[in-house]
Amino acid sequence: MTAQQLDHITAEALQLLQSLVAIPSVSRDETAAADFLFDYLEQRGANPQRHYNNIWCEQPLPKGNRPTLLLNAHLDTVKPAATWQHNPFVPTLEGDRLYGLGSNDCGGGLVTLLHTFLALRHTDLPYHLVFLASAEEEVSGKQGIEAVLPLLPSIDVGLVGEPTGMQAAVAEKGLMVLDCTTHGRSGHAARNEGDNALYKALPYVEWFGNYKFEKTSPVLGPVKMSVTMINAGTQHNVVPDTCTFVVDVRPNECYTNEQVLSIIAAHTQGCDVVPRSTRLHSSHISLDHPLVRATVRLGRELFGSPTLSDQALMRFPSLKMGPGQSSRSHTAEEYISVSELREALQLYDAMLRGV
Repeated sequence: MTAQQLDHITAEALQLLQSLVAIPSVSRDETAAADFLFDYLEQRGANPQRHYNNIWCEQPLPKGNRPTLLLNAHLDTVKPAATWQHNPFVPTLEGDRLYGLGSNDCGGGLVTLLHTFLALRHTDLPYHLVFLASAEEEVSGKQGIEAVLPLLPSIDVGLVGEPTGMQAAVAEKGLMVLDCTTHGRSGHAARNEGDNALYKALPYVEWFGNYKFEKTSPVLGPVKMSVTMINAGTQHNVVPDTCTFVVDVRPNECYTNEQVLSIIAAHTQGCDVVPRSTRLHSSHISLDHPLVRATVRLGRELFGSPTLSDQALMRFPSLKMGPGQSSRSHTAEEYISVSELREALQLYDAMLRGV
């Protein structure tokens, strides 16, 4: 890609991102943004398809025996924080920075992967390209990527455009949220009555805080468990007969969610432990994968990501790499730099041509 071509495609990606920032697309309310993006791709002859608010398109060249590479980013956002100084829905360009809700997470990855797809869709590559803008990522919704993946060609590998500073996340932790309950017997707090469910919960709370899983990942580290909420009692003079607490569990790629849950159950007999879901798995890709080797040749750093993305619902190898910084996500005054968009477009093009 020449410098002139890169300048042109950067300007187009920036203009698209400004348009998307101006369309509120909070999770489960992405219809207007999906409508706009569908029309945008249709006007460019990309033959988009849609399921719920998920938009995708494929290379028009015959697939043949080529493996399929998915380019994915999400079009939904979180709700704006109360402390925004700029209007979160008015794209504001100040110097190199574009301020606006979703500009960093995940608008930058979305528009750069989309324009990379448009630039390469007629190129004879050793793999078949599919671009997908997914919905409901921020809430891991049932009408997001999970609903649309069965409608796509069989995917061999995914490239996810979440903000990583264009470094390569080769693994990502999963997520399980556990609702835990201990049971006792109520009584008057002034007398030696009842069986305090809060006291019965304390050994389990301590266990969750101290337990070390045997397998540690070289890129993600250990499985992490955090007790984040606890509730018991109805008033000061009544011994609580139930105590509930919530545990945030982040499995590494060494365990399935079901294996982690089985280990927890073996150590918490006497406490009810109920997962809200086991569908959000950890993900990883082999360091020998051609996509990873291509990023290394471009001088990209390999790392493990503690944050969740649509990779948790992918049952194929995937790599996370996109413009922007994860630390800006979900914050007031979210922004992305035009120079970051330009770098992403340049690196994506070189990376996909070099796989």
